[in-house]
Amino acid sequence: MLRIKLFILLLTCGVFLAATHQTRAAGYQLSMLPRYSTEEIYKRITPLVDYLKNKTGLDISPTMTSTFDQYTKALISGKVAIGFENPYIYVLASKAHEAVAMAVKGKNGDKFRGIIVTRKDSPLHSLTDLKGKKISIVSYTSAGGYLSQKLSLLDKGIDITKECQLEEAPENKQENVVFSVFTGDVDAGFIRESALHKVDQFVPAGSIRVLAYTAWLPNWALSVKRGMAAADKKKIVRAIQEIPDNSPVLRALRLKKFRPAQDSDYDVIRRAAGLPLASSLPEPSS
Repeated sequence: MLRIKLFILLLTCGVFLAATHQTRAAGYQLSMLPRYSTEEIYKRITPLVDYLKNKTGLDISPTMTSTFDQYTKALISGKVAIGFENPYIYVLASKAHEAVAMAVKGKNGDKFRGIIVTRKDSPLHSLTDLKGKKISIVSYTSAGGYLSQKLSLLDKGIDITKECQLEEAPENKQENVVFSVFTGDVDAGFIRESALHKVDQFVPAGSIRVLAYTAWLPNWALSVKRGMAAADKKKIVRAIQEIPDNSPVLRALRLKKFRPAQDSDYDVIRRAAGLPLASSLPEPSS
């Protein structure tokens, strides 16, 4: 009887230790919104993964998704524990994730904006002229190719979802918005400011003009899942803050640096998207 009890005790301990080992071995998965090809995403995030593993001692591995929808679901489910995404995808997942850092890049630093483009010979000259017009947008999940413009038009009292004819660009590409404007398929297009010259080699110089520069938005968010162990989150946040200037990590991500961020930094996105503000979300883990 004593031997049986001892065997059961050892078996129970073995199962517990195995389960603990599996939990630790699972670690954390890090991913980036698939704005680029899988190969490009892998090249961009692998230096960050390696840096965080070495700096924190945590088991962190890269993972890929194929679409924006898959990525968003992976954030919400917790499969992706550390994410790097555009501000709109972040707010969609912010009940499950919390922003801990914001990307800083280019001449505009931690912010970016959209623009509205038309043909050079277009009769459109102001935001109010867009009422009833056919407009190409990058996608309804695009911050610089939809939400920035939507926010500026809302400030003018124009609800583009009701007062304009919107169509998403083929493959949700910025350049396809410009092509649609150039060919006259649409009256105007919404793109990110930095995408203005992406098709210069295919579109005659001077054939496209900027109708308006639209609302500034916060840059991409680096986020962690809200259920992450507080000690692990602290290690990751400290490591992000200590990334050296001009490091391989930042060069791979095409960034100048990360700056500290909090959830409320993205309330302007929530306003544009008609989502609840940060005050209604769960308290960040500590």
